[in-house]
Amino acid sequence: MKRNVIIMGAAGRDFHNFNVFFRDNKDYNVVAFTATQIPGIDDKKYPAALAGKLYPEGIKIHPESEIKNLIANLNADLVVFAYSDQPHEVVMNKASLVNAAGADFMLMGAKNTTIKTKRPLVSICAVRTGCGKSQTTRAVVKALKAKGLKVASIRHPMPYGDLVKQKVQRFATLEDLKTHKCTIEEMEEYEPHIMMGSVIYAGVDYEAIVREAEKEADVIVWDGGNNDIPFYCSDQQLKIVVVDPHRPGDEISYYPGETNVHMADVIVINKIDSADLEDINEVRANVRMINPNAIIIEAASPLFVDHPEMILGKNVLVVEDGPTLTHGEMTYGAGVIAAEKYGCADLVDPRPWAIGEMKETFEKYPEIGILLPAMGYSKQQIKDMEKTINSTECDSVVIATPIDLRRIIKINKPACQVQYELQEIGVPTIADVLKDFDKKKKKK
Repeated sequence: MKRNVIIMGAAGRDFHNFNVFFRDNKDYNVVAFTATQIPGIDDKKYPAALAGKLYPEGIKIHPESEIKNLIANLNADLVVFAYSDQPHEVVMNKASLVNAAGADFMLMGAKNTTIKTKRPLVSICAVRTGCGKSQTTRAVVKALKAKGLKVASIRHPMPYGDLVKQKVQRFATLEDLKTHKCTIEEMEEYEPHIMMGSVIYAGVDYEAIVREAEKEADVIVWDGGNNDIPFYCSDQQLKIVVVDPHRPGDEISYYPGETNVHMADVIVINKIDSADLEDINEVRANVRMINPNAIIIEAASPLFVDHPEMILGKNVLVVEDGPTLTHGEMTYGAGVIAAEKYGCADLVDPRPWAIGEMKETFEKYPEIGILLPAMGYSKQQIKDMEKTINSTECDSVVIATPIDLRRIIKINKPACQVQYELQEIGVPTIADVLKDFDKKKKKK
């Protein structure tokens, strides 16, 4: 008997699970998606052009807050949870609500949701948003390219615009960012790859994406998002997972971050230069407890500031990476560390000057406190962020986002940029664990 399905998501894993498992599956009828975390993606449709022949009208996307009524009104008997970076307790809270409404609750594993690539695959994932996965991915790409291999990276989806146009996206130049009308969050992930002369793909249909990437690559690099598990598998695969000693315990208490730890071949304990030894030891012990065979790499993420004189003795506004502060739940990031390192007089609270969608962000995520998240999911958000920064009474702005916001918005006061790269401590290194991904191995 065909089952009516609702997929709970955030415009990423939900669409992927649908495409890979449900789209052409006549045993299931997906009656709705729900959306959370990302503003502006609910009250839309997953378009018919991507939904397949079983869904000629597309599939409606509803706010997650409506889930209980949707189960009743759409006669749904199965709800699939398909987004990441959630505490185990929260996942079970949602499961309890769904079960109470009469539906089954499903978490899908790798067997039914990964696509096989014919290329060797290195996946880089994390246990939380903001662990330092992006700089780890860049280190992997550099190590592979140093061996003479052609590399194509594929990023976890962030499709918040026209989903049909975003089916397959390839980024090799800064102009490509404009062509695809990227949000700030997207630019933060794609631009660092472009600046190092590398190619990165993203989009909606990850079967189509990997087939395009395979045409130009010896090795595929999966650049994971949030703390999701990989979308791909391969006969030759290395799974790297980044953990964060600034949030000890999260590696065994978040979904699906703990899944990543169980699956990992290599664990990178990042930020050991700025974390407490007790917290580092706790993370290491937790990793060893659930995955004793994983190789452990210890690493730092040293900071570089282009104009440190703009920090010393100044009252500064710190702009941090948006997702790290929102669903990543960090109360500080690279900007705060840099501000303290270079001797700021004080951190300025931007909330009295926040307007529009920036004000709404602070209301939704009060734990952000006195930091400003770089929110850029829409033109209006970017405009409101620019106005908030320019209205805030401070001496200077510390920008700790992966891209230079000075290129995107006009800031009416001195601003400096914080950058960070992965720096392995001791051995093994990233290059060491990638020794099998060489030309000779590839040709066998």
